[in-house]
Amino acid sequence: MNYGFVTIYRRDMKRFFRFKTQLFSSLIQPALWLAFFGVAMSGNFDRLGALMPGVPGVEAIGYLTFMAAGVIAMTTLFTSLFGGFILLFDKNWGLMREIMASPIPRRDIIIGIALSGMTKAWIQATIIILFGLFLGVDFFSGYSLLQAVLAYAGILLFVGMFAVGFLCLSATIALSMESPEGFQGITTLLTMPLFFVSNALYPTTAFPKIMQDLAALNPLTYLITGIRHFAIGNDFMAIGIHFQTTRIDIISSFIALLIFTSVMFAIAQRTVQKVVIT
Repeated sequence: MNYGFVTIYRRDMKRFFRFKTQLFSSLIQPALWLAFFGVAMSGNFDRLGALMPGVPGVEAIGYLTFMAAGVIAMTTLFTSLFGGFILLFDKNWGLMREIMASPIPRRDIIIGIALSGMTKAWIQATIIILFGLFLGVDFFSGYSLLQAVLAYAGILLFVGMFAVGFLCLSATIALSMESPEGFQGITTLLTMPLFFVSNALYPTTAFPKIMQDLAALNPLTYLITGIRHFAIGNDFMAIGIHFQTTRIDIISSFIALLIFTSVMFAIAQRTVQKVVIT
């Protein structure tokens, strides 16, 4: 049986580890973002939260912990959405033509790129979690070792599903573009609205109604909900607001990501089947 996607996967991962500057920046930048922005903002939000009445029996967490889940999601979004650029690079340098002429099924190109992007997202999420714990982020607080391992696995499950979906979207954009500038323009246009119209930095309950509706359609919202559920718990207070999630909420969030990823994979597969490389 031909496992061409393994070749694509290994090729992309070798490139990731060989380019030391890219590797260093992709791993350190989110950690620095958490350190500088998170620490700077946490004092302000924690003071505001202290003025709000608490709920008896509900643990109050700091803003740094609340935001750390958003940083994991933000990093996954940026890495995945720009991950398809490698396909545009291959197109422009003639490498894609060689891949298309090989016996590898075209769908394996998408599968290999998606799996490599998922692996990179897992590595980055792990580094952010470890660095966050070093900074004082209260992830897995009160968990037993088994509970922490299962919670970490749950985070990786949500991160992986989200990363595959946006890698497929990125691959579709890359295969439809002819210039790096066009690709970067579209992906940059997508990243900011996706990030800020979500619950990454603040609750969506304070949004205007139309933005709340958009946040409910945003896959990033479901990823962050899953990360916070596994890393913090299903009942906590942050910045003076009481957050609760149920098992149904988490299952619904995962199903929403699964639907999104399935649709993006189908579109990416159709695109790679139809693309003509000259």
